[in-house]
Amino acid sequence: MLENTSRTDIETLGEFGLIEHLTSVFENKNSSTLKGVGDDAAVIKNGEHCTLISTDLLLEGVHFDLSYYPLKHLGYKAVSVNVSDIYAMNATPKQITVSIGMSSKFSIEAIEEIYAGIKAACDAYEVDLIGGDTSASKQGLIISITAIGEADEKNIVYRSGAKDGDLLCVTGDLGGAYVGLQVLEREKQVFLANPQAQPDLDGHDYIIGRQLKPDARKDVIEFFKKTELKPTSMIDISDGLSSEIFHLCSKSEIGITIYEDKIPIDPTTYNMAREFDFDPTMTTLNGGEDYELLFTINPADYDKVKNDPNITIIGHCVPRSEGVHMISKSGNKHALKAQGWKAF
Repeated sequence: MLENTSRTDIETLGEFGLIEHLTSVFENKNSSTLKGVGDDAAVIKNGEHCTLISTDLLLEGVHFDLSYYPLKHLGYKAVSVNVSDIYAMNATPKQITVSIGMSSKFSIEAIEEIYAGIKAACDAYEVDLIGGDTSASKQGLIISITAIGEADEKNIVYRSGAKDGDLLCVTGDLGGAYVGLQVLEREKQVFLANPQAQPDLDGHDYIIGRQLKPDARKDVIEFFKKTELKPTSMIDISDGLSSEIFHLCSKSEIGITIYEDKIPIDPTTYNMAREFDFDPTMTTLNGGEDYELLFTINPADYDKVKNDPNITIIGHCVPRSEGVHMISKSGNKHALKAQGWKAF
């Protein structure tokens, strides 16, 4: 029997294609598993409530650079990106576990800084640290956090509920985290060329904060509860607006049209993008790591969001056959492409 010597590079599938490829043969065997792979979090029926579980992995040199990343901020961000997935299901995070792998270059004091950030995030999101694991790492730092949340089954929002005619909304503003990263990378290169140089970060506090210490939108979930608004679909923006739009379209089997002049961008982000000679709109579409919420609502709920300063209506859902497009500021229609963060 000949051995199969064929080789397929992972990058040909990409992160989500790889997940689909590896997990498509698995079937849920337990009736308590309401949602497995394919959304921001898994959903498990647990008596009167549902338990939601999500895990993210952060790797040094891939997801963060310790030459400019404060360890306390890193601990905070590691929690934020995980509880954001729970909020994206319209649920409330309750607990986290933390697993960490570290090389011998890290001291006790350094690890304490990471956990100080984790504690600050636990306090901010009102979650409990309930366990985890520690291990030696041959090289660099590895952080894996699992977030556990809860919700009533009727309140859970999936990526798959959007309908033709629904309004597409986004929280906050976009592109800041990506542009903040470019500032940090620029200053790193200046330092490498001249270690005596001082970093030029004046006036960049907002965009650098968007990269180093993002906040998950706990306030928006509380707003939904207060106004009795339940989105028809939702996802958090980790890989870029365009990529997340395509995820909603895929799971809900719809198309989406957005309007360039409606995409929220902070003036600091806009001006810095121009300084880097970037198209500001492209930074919002493809930048990622904003950890805002992208969601659809029934048009009947328009009055609930129209005056909220934290929410912007940027488009609407259309039949799947119409595809995914953006209407430019000049009124032209352009097909969107998912060009956000690529894990492989």
